[in-house]
Amino acid sequence: MRLVFAGSPAAAVPSLTALAASEHDVVAVLTRDDTPQGRRRVLTATPVAVEAERLGLPVLKARRVTDEVTAAITALDADLGVIVAFGALLREPLLSAPRLGWVNLHFSLLPRWRGAAPVQRALMAGDPVTGAAVFQLVPELDAGEVFGTIERPLGSDETAGELLAELAASGADLLTGVVDALAAGNAVGTPQVGEVTTAPKLTLDDGALDLAAPAPAVLDRWRGTTPEPGAHLPLGEGRLKVLEARVDDTDAPAPAPGRLELRGRRLVVGTASSPLELVRVQPPGKKPMPGADWWRGLASDPGPLLRAAAPSASASASAAAPSASAPADASTPTGGPA
Repeated sequence: MRLVFAGSPAAAVPSLTALAASEHDVVAVLTRDDTPQGRRRVLTATPVAVEAERLGLPVLKARRVTDEVTAAITALDADLGVIVAFGALLREPLLSAPRLGWVNLHFSLLPRWRGAAPVQRALMAGDPVTGAAVFQLVPELDAGEVFGTIERPLGSDETAGELLAELAASGADLLTGVVDALAAGNAVGTPQVGEVTTAPKLTLDDGALDLAAPAPAVLDRWRGTTPEPGAHLPLGEGRLKVLEARVDDTDAPAPAPGRLELRGRRLVVGTASSPLELVRVQPPGKKPMPGADWWRGLASDPGPLLRAAAPSASASASAAAPSASAPADASTPTGGPA
């Protein structure tokens, strides 16, 4: 089949690579525009654009889907559109331009966690299992019939970055299998069944660790917001980034919630239950370092890290089905809407 591929972040690269190596013909790749990156704000192509150019595939870059983009893709006379975290919505008439429409690889077990940040939200919620799904793209957010899924149990210490990388690889195999089935005419779509939950894009506030919560909940939030947008604790007028953390399960008495304590070579902070060990941190304006080293280098005890303010309400995903969809952000790798 003639395929058009749309995607932007690193999580979409395994799918593009797998489809390019298949018997199908990727006739064009749609990705987001180059964006300024780093302190010097150097214009940088998306990971998908870099891979497409390596593969020698035609690349079309766009921040949003304009009439010109729609016309260019329609003129390709593709059989199927394939999308993995492009970062902008696809609407009619582009949705119907390929003969078989578009399929989307999404990193959750739909209808749970429809939206831009399914991997992150699953970890933050403490879900015991997650996975990936390939479904038919429709105007409603992540609501089309599902052609195939994979699922896996969630470990107790894996982060969103680690989980997304694994699902990107296994999801590429799932996606290729669905495309093969569609080409053969034997793909079967099934309606989504179950409670709908939504996974809105994360903000910096979502990374705020609430030390008044029990340790498992604090660790789940750390896992879901690592590496992006980054977990953090209040420190004076700034933020102490928490790069690596784990629950301290020793029998020693727990510090009060928010209180730091050095135990040998380990720095722990109190929560509503067990302490949390701050393995690696990054103070404002400094390089990453072991938590204990940061503590020893302080001139004085900074006092409790706990503040009265809790994380923003956006940290809790709504369980109601969305009436309108919002585009995923290419800077946040997800398998959400187009």
